[in-house]
This record gives sequence, C-alpha cells and structure tokens, in this order.
Amino acid sequence: MDDEKRPQKSSTKGLSGADFAGIGIQFAFAIILFLYVGQWIDNRVGTNGLFTIIGVFVGAGGAFYSIYRKVSAAQKRDDENRRMGR
Repeated sequence: MDDEKRPQKSSTKGLSGADFAGIGIQFAFAIILFLYVGQWIDNRVGTNGLFTIIGVFVGAGGAFYSIYRKVSAAQKRDDENRRMGR
C-alpha cells in the first residue's frame, strides 16, 4: 500500500513553475485595467491624470496583495506536505 501512495505524493512535491505561470499576466492585467478605469474617470471628471495615477497604484497594490496571498497559500501547502513526510 505504501508503494501505491508514493507516486501520488511525489506529484505534489514542492512548488513548481506551473503553479505560478499566470502571476505575471495577472499582475499586468490588474495594472492595465485600473489604468484605463483611472483614465475613464479623468475624462468624466475633467482632471488631468490624477485618477490615472491612482488607478495604477491601486491596480499594482491589488495585484501585489493577490500574488502575496497565492504565494503564501502555496508555501503553507508545501510546508504541510514536507511536515507529513511527503
């Protein structure tokens, strides 16, 4: 029985690059989305780039927070897997 369980556990061993493949795209998408929202608000209100700058910082902050949560959760899973002896 132990031999049957080993291949399953080794496939979840460690953190792989596939786990984080979409992080860069997610980061860029969040910044671009909030950039355009900021530009739209600037055009509606008549300000000169204020909300565009705020949008970029809000998008970057949200993306960093999302990435931090994803990496922390993956690290926690990896620590638990190591603690259980793989």
